[in-house]
Amino acid sequence: MRRQTATCGVAPAGSSRSLRLDPLSLPVRFDAHDPRADGYVRQIELHRERVVLRRAVRGMQMAINVRVSDFTGIALRGNDETQTLVLVHRDPSLAVPLLISADNDEIAAAWAVWSELFALPQLDEGARQPAPRRRRCNAIRARRPKFLMRRRAGIARDLTVHSGEREIIARN
Repeated sequence: MRRQTATCGVAPAGSSRSLRLDPLSLPVRFDAHDPRADGYVRQIELHRERVVLRRAVRGMQMAINVRVSDFTGIALRGNDETQTLVLVHRDPSLAVPLLISADNDEIAAAWAVWSELFALPQLDEGARQPAPRRRRCNAIRARRPKFLMRRRAGIARDLTVHSGEREIIARN
């Protein structure tokens, strides 16, 4: 049985190192932690132009092929002890870990190399501000019913009441 760690997935037998991929030796295939997959492990193939994610969910095998240009950038995540470089996608389940380390110099150098290799921006998620709330785009939001436009508020007219009449005919 292989040893599993919560941060980087399955480590090779006898290895106590964290996840550390070499950007200059692509393509590379490795296992990573996936909370939705069977066995909590997914297999990732990382190429210069694409990323292939293979996992099984409830016994169904799937392979997801994503272009590198579809990712939003390389982000730095983590706390003061260990930090992680992640290839970030709009869908959080498609994010790919690239490096886990506690050495800030190593992370800064690797961050620049990965960003240049994939031609993606460096994202600092610690300084990221939440996006402002979007205004609702509704086609009829500004439109009001026509009967409200016709009504004159505050003016009461005297209406004549015809009671006891046999027939009422309206004439202009």
